[in-house]
Amino acid sequence: MKVYAVGGAVRDELLGLAVKDRDYVVVGATPEQMVRLGYRPVGRDFPVFLHPQTHEEYALARTERKTARGYRGFQVHAAPDVTLEQDLARRDLTINAIARDAQGALVDPFGGAADLRARVLRHVGPAFAEDPVRVLRVARFAARFPAFRVADETLALMRRMAADGEVDALVPERVWQEFAKGLMEDAPQRMFETLAAAGAMTRVLPEWGSLDAARALAALGVAAERRLELAQRFATLFAAADVATAEAACRRLRCPGECRDLAVLAARHGAAMRESGRLDPAALLDLLAGCDAFRRPDRFAALLVVVDCDAAAAGHERHYAEAQRLVHALNAARGVDAAGVAARDPQNVADAIRAARIAAIASAISQ
Repeated sequence: MKVYAVGGAVRDELLGLAVKDRDYVVVGATPEQMVRLGYRPVGRDFPVFLHPQTHEEYALARTERKTARGYRGFQVHAAPDVTLEQDLARRDLTINAIARDAQGALVDPFGGAADLRARVLRHVGPAFAEDPVRVLRVARFAARFPAFRVADETLALMRRMAADGEVDALVPERVWQEFAKGLMEDAPQRMFETLAAAGAMTRVLPEWGSLDAARALAALGVAAERRLELAQRFATLFAAADVATAEAACRRLRCPGECRDLAVLAARHGAAMRESGRLDPAALLDLLAGCDAFRRPDRFAALLVVVDCDAAAAGHERHYAEAQRLVHALNAARGVDAAGVAARDPQNVADAIRAARIAAIASAISQ
């Protein structure tokens, strides 16, 4: 029985990056042996165990055989006779197919260390084409490591997988899972650029073809520079889109409600927010109400930043002033004593409160 550190931990150590999680492959063992040694089985599809003290994951060396279309159509074989090289051969990229033994020596049968030095994302072998999730993973790694390029042969293989319809087998939840991770990388726009170059973007998200992709990705780049949260980064993609496109994309991806709501609000109100300097006090109040700014001021603040990212990316010279105008308008309108106004005019409460808020906005923006 031999144990090897594998995957991302080895890769990140070689890159000089901090290691968050460590994974191990065990060669020459059976599930029964692992249990006797105190490891706790947790793998559903193949034998994975948690170390009794560190709780790190230890997987038995395994091979996979394609049995059906899509990313779940595999038959897994884990046995003591499976070698480390056989296990590494089923991995996606050469930089993720490097192992380190207990003495610290590297085991690198596919040239992953050389590709790390050359800054190349290269698939390990032909088995890559059997799993469409790997198309998404390559794109996500392109976002994580912006200095790396995708090898020509890997991009060509990804194009064939898209053209052959292999990526069509991806379910929305799996696409969103990879998108959510990629959106939070340092250069998330590279994920979408890579998928587009592979011809996969409009396969996993047909609504992409209705967007101004260059503008959307520029806005996303601004959001990444500002270290915004996931919902805001996602919403920047739709800040200049039409509402129908944003709604359809969110339905297709089945993204979380927070991400959906912010994206649809950005699409619905982004144009008016970018041009708020042209709106009179009454129109500003209607815009604030349409954004649900009085009930959800925190979400409105997040929406302001989303639209500002888009405006900045589009070269809108007054984008900061427009955002500040909306902030002043909201603060003024929220400062109105609605209860006092209602007490003074109980017969026309709604109209009276509206008039008071319009007056407050007019005073605030005039200053």
